Amino acid sequence: MRRCAICGKGALNGNVIARRGLAKKKGGVGKKITGITHRKFYPNLQRVKARFQNGTIRRVRVCTGCLKAGKVLKAL
Repeated sequence: MRRCAICGKGALNGNVIARRGLAKKKGGVGKKITGITHRKFYPNLQRVKARFQNGTIRRVRVCTGCLKAGKVLKAL
């Protein structure tokens, strides 16, 4: 569902890293990792009315990269 209709860009997996302590360059003993939890990075999808090659007009979810690049022909 959270996927661009034009380029197919979807969610990417990543981590949230929790750290504590004072950095070495600030006089501490260094940052320590206290926990790693998983998260997802979602594309910036917008719902737009797009006109396709065969003349049909549909409401699709498109990433902002495709909108900026002009890959989507917006319907009036």
